[in-house]
Amino acid sequence: MKYQLSKSWVYIEGTDIPQNKLDITDSAFIHTVEKNLLDKAYHKFSSELSSETLLNEKYFIDLHKKTFESLYEFAGVYRDVNMTKGNSQFCLAQHLQTQSTRIFDELESEKYLSNARDNKSLFSQRLAYYQGELIALHPFYELNGRITRLYCDMLALQNGYRPINYENAINGEQYIKASIEAVQYADVSKLEKIIFDGLNR
Repeated sequence: MKYQLSKSWVYIEGTDIPQNKLDITDSAFIHTVEKNLLDKAYHKFSSELSSETLLNEKYFIDLHKKTFESLYEFAGVYRDVNMTKGNSQFCLAQHLQTQSTRIFDELESEKYLSNARDNKSLFSQRLAYYQGELIALHPFYELNGRITRLYCDMLALQNGYRPINYENAINGEQYIKASIEAVQYADVSKLEKIIFDGLNR
């Protein structure tokens, strides 16, 4: 299901395919290209990560930009239109920057979860909170979920964990249900369980 935008210039008319620099009009092919770019991004950003890397708002935006700028003009650009998906209303565009700043200020105040790293349960709880906040924010025109998970994996890696294994939750659609509850009810309990189950040293 594609996003519903208050201005729908993002998609090629009559399709769920975003306007792209490669003029791709085949849905399966563009998903393959996106996956390949994301795989390269995981390698690049994880190899560059260190204890000194600041996982702030700029870093989050750069993840989106550097991963997808070869494909999309809107890579790394916060949307200026309202967005819904099904019955989920994401952060209104007029509040998006303010809420984004709030989220990353909170995360900085928690030292990017370093204070919780030695307690897997607490780390999972706090990471689920921030993942839920970023899902509800949905700041980009496309590819929000994948960049949010990539960002959370960088948080996990920096704090001594492996990237989170979401495979079973995504294949079984539990992740989608957990994301919907995070947006519609601010309930991240299902996200927390998914993260805890997929998190390992």
